Amino acid sequence: MKKLHTQEIEDALKDLSGWTLKDETIQKSFTFGDFKEAFSVMTHIAFECEKQNHHPNWENVYNSLNIQLSTHDAGGVTQKDIDLAKSIEKIVGKR
Repeated sequence: MKKLHTQEIEDALKDLSGWTLKDETIQKSFTFGDFKEAFSVMTHIAFECEKQNHHPNWENVYNSLNIQLSTHDAGGVTQKDIDLAKSIEKIVGKR
């Protein structure tokens, strides 16, 4: 999978509210009502990641979830990251 150029990433992020490009990753932070809700969403995201065979760098502290996406083999952001970010938004939007 080919690494996207900065302009391609920025164009894709226009449809992904709150996602930003930083250090060769796209990233976003989410806040939930409590730890249980955050962990539940993480679990749903994890199943989608397995389905897409693409996995995030993420951190959970109590009710917050910070996600960074990049394709290590490509050395930056690819369409796989954009697709996973869209899937994450759908999962979070169902909450």
